[in-house]
Amino acid sequence: MATSSALTDADYAALADFRYALREFQAFSEVRVAEYGLTPRQHQALLAIRGARDVRVSIGYVAARLILKPHSASGLVDRLEALGLVARRPSPADGRQALIELTAEATALLEKLSRTHREEILRLRPLLSTLLDTFV
Repeated sequence: MATSSALTDADYAALADFRYALREFQAFSEVRVAEYGLTPRQHQALLAIRGARDVRVSIGYVAARLILKPHSASGLVDRLEALGLVARRPSPADGRQALIELTAEATALLEKLSRTHREEILRLRPLLSTLLDTFV
């Protein structure tokens, strides 16, 4: 991809191909999570909670990771809690704040979904690497 300010036809083609590959993965993911009765956003929230490293997961954390407003993240967590996939507990540091944890059911579900997603990413890896190499 050209680094000057002028974009070439090849630059537009590379950008379009990259966006298409991302959308293909997104469509794959939407179908897989629906098979387990989840929405894509619910899956993303579960993955964000599970993937938090040494972070106490709060509504604010979920909102930041999913690029949501806090009230939208709160509603999402409420729905996950109603499904038995997350539990809230008071923060030991600040009792006004609730920390969010996955339930055993969510952990098992997320492992199945994550295995499938990892396999798809590995399948797409050569294509994505080739596409990314066009951006240097």
